[in-house]
Amino acid sequence: MKISTTFRTYRRPILLALSFVLIEKTAWILEPTLFGNVIDAMIDALAVPALSSPTVPLLIWIGVFGINSGVGTYRRSKVEKISLSIYNDLAVNIAGEVQRGALDASRASARAVLTRDMISFYQFRVPDIMEQVIDVGGAIIALTFFDWRLGATCGTILLPLFFISRFYNRRVSQYQKQIHDHQEDVFRIYSSNDSELVRSYYDEIAVWKQKIANAGALNFGLLRMFLLGIFLIILWVAIDLDNFTTGNIYSIAAYVWTFITSSEYLPEQLESWTSMKEITGRLESEEAPVAPLSPGT
Repeated sequence: MKISTTFRTYRRPILLALSFVLIEKTAWILEPTLFGNVIDAMIDALAVPALSSPTVPLLIWIGVFGINSGVGTYRRSKVEKISLSIYNDLAVNIAGEVQRGALDASRASARAVLTRDMISFYQFRVPDIMEQVIDVGGAIIALTFFDWRLGATCGTILLPLFFISRFYNRRVSQYQKQIHDHQEDVFRIYSSNDSELVRSYYDEIAVWKQKIANAGALNFGLLRMFLLGIFLIILWVAIDLDNFTTGNIYSIAAYVWTFITSSEYLPEQLESWTSMKEITGRLESEEAPVAPLSPGT
């Protein structure tokens, strides 16, 4: 089953889960600005005489913080229920292939594990990717409102980030295929009762996983070099930020740090997408139609 097919079959529960991520992360990206307003309001309130009251900014920030925390709490429970229901449907589908003789038991057991990986991808990786994208895009937008030079500087990383990620994922997809080929043979390997064959099996998997790790390390190093340049340019721009309040400076620092940390891990998150495309290609062949979840799920 392709990723697109899986999404169409279970689009309602998947979109529900992703909507929780969108609400939670949107509230989170607003918090630095709102908390900066609270800082400024409190500073003004301590002036003699008091210039303003921090009550309204504080209540707004608490409200957004509550939305972030409440939706995040509910999501972590609801998404698990959705994921388990989808996995049960796909596992039954694999069992049906065995009954029809389209798939032997050893391959079916391996594909059940790969299916669990695919569900984990939807449950954890897709929300992670969404969060990183919202962090990067939201930070750029927020910084642009403070000073267009800050937003433009951060935006320059997007082009090298795209090419680095594309090159990285192209290499990793080849290594992932080798790993998944081996994983589908795990039942046969253990059935041989040959400890040396088992050792050789895991040694070969380790080689491919090490190649993925090496590619990831190179990707991380290259991206960090670009991010160092971003840091230096932002530091130079910051020298001219003499018209900002204390709360503004806090917000800018928070957004810059959010942008940096999210940018460096986004390519790693996208690696899982490459892995899932390879896995779902294996699950697509000779499969039976899968009944979607009931509306109440």
